[in-house]
Amino acid sequence: MTFGTWLFTKMRGESVGTDAEGNRYYQDKRVVAGRRRKRWVVYNGEAEASRVPPDWHGWLHYTANVPPPQGGLPRRKWQKDHLRNLSGTDLAYRPAGHTLSNGEKPKPSYEAWRPR
Repeated sequence: MTFGTWLFTKMRGESVGTDAEGNRYYQDKRVVAGRRRKRWVVYNGEAEASRVPPDWHGWLHYTANVPPPQGGLPRRKWQKDHLRNLSGTDLAYRPAGHTLSNGEKPKPSYEAWRPR
């Protein structure tokens, strides 16, 4: 966190909650008639936007007026756990035939055109 963010958070921030990764969420203490209160997140570690879970993302973008409860919103059994963006890492998805995948190239399902 930069010094400016730390100072702004200390002076104007009101803590709203934290998520499972330890990210802390704040909103502006001041209430101005006709304006929305500013909302922001202070990341626990690397500042990567995909680390914000869907519940908190909705609150940050004013989709929900109240922050999610501690532990998150109720989940259905078919829902997967939140997973941050893995692009650029060794865990990124690479389909068969990708230059960085470990498998063999798939045989093409077409035949190249050849002039007569």
